[in-house]
Amino acid sequence: MNWDELITLPVYRLTTKQKSPLFKKALQNLAQYHFENSEDYRSIIQFLYPAQWLNKEVPPLAVSLFKHHLLKSIANDDVFKITTSSGTTSQHVSRIVLDKINIVRQQKILSKIMQQWLGPKRLPMLIIDHANVIKDKFSYSARGVGIQGLSLFGYDHTYALHEDMSINMAAISQFFETYKNQHIIIFGFTFIIWQYFIEVLKKHEKHFKLNNVTLFHSGGWKKLQALAVSNKTFTAQIKAQLGQISVHNFYAMVEQTGTIYVECDAGYLHCPVWSDVIIRSKKDLSVIEELGVEGVIQVNSLLATSYPGHALLTEDLGVIFGEDNCNCGLKGKYFQVNGRLKKAQVRGCSDTQS
Repeated sequence: MNWDELITLPVYRLTTKQKSPLFKKALQNLAQYHFENSEDYRSIIQFLYPAQWLNKEVPPLAVSLFKHHLLKSIANDDVFKITTSSGTTSQHVSRIVLDKINIVRQQKILSKIMQQWLGPKRLPMLIIDHANVIKDKFSYSARGVGIQGLSLFGYDHTYALHEDMSINMAAISQFFETYKNQHIIIFGFTFIIWQYFIEVLKKHEKHFKLNNVTLFHSGGWKKLQALAVSNKTFTAQIKAQLGQISVHNFYAMVEQTGTIYVECDAGYLHCPVWSDVIIRSKKDLSVIEELGVEGVIQVNSLLATSYPGHALLTEDLGVIFGEDNCNCGLKGKYFQVNGRLKKAQVRGCSDTQS
């Protein structure tokens, strides 16, 4: 199955039995492509795995490799953009090489996923951040990548914060008044929404009675966990300040931009058809087949074509709860992210302001 056929697949309607053979073959073909076109990837695979490595499974790369190596499967002249994750120093960020083809594919898949939750039309959009996050058109930070990606699904992009991270109450109030009778989208990174938006609204006893609103958020959970703020508490406080709106967390990383795992109404993250999640043992990294057992999350994606990011071993812990039988009705695997490996370096998308 080629790319034109893959992109036509329904996002959440294939059962695991239907998806598995298609996905496995496409992932193997992608791994072979990177083996042939990335010298660094080929060296890593030849060093770590036997000659017949593709006959078993596509081996994952540790996501931390992208913090130390600029891995690519394209010529230097084809590099269009380099995206970076957040970090405290330049040595602690992932750098992801993208060409125009890969960017277009990411945008198309992200669009198909988001349309499942928002519908086909662009919506008025409130962004819980400041406008200057998007600066360098060649090298975007993780926050910039997230805002740039999600902004495609909105119009009249209104930023809720000033550059010093103070709240722009006038802009927020005007936005909600202007679009009070329309479906709107709110997007931001989890910790930023909590500290600079929700907490400030709470402090000033500012409440809005919204109803036709969908809020998407991601990243920054480590800081909230330190404050004893759970996902349940976070959602409850948002609704206390804004009204009975729809709130969806999603799991994503700059190392696999375009692939997002959205939280359903039942509280689980779901794999779209172009990606997969595997749980590996914390002891020996063997695959855990049993449902409900915590381990290290591996994420596989068919979108990474300009760099070998198709199979990545993350530094996150999670649990797969089931396949094809979530109460929300979506097919495929559904799972939960429990936090970070204790010895893993913090990599959250919004853990560092920039």
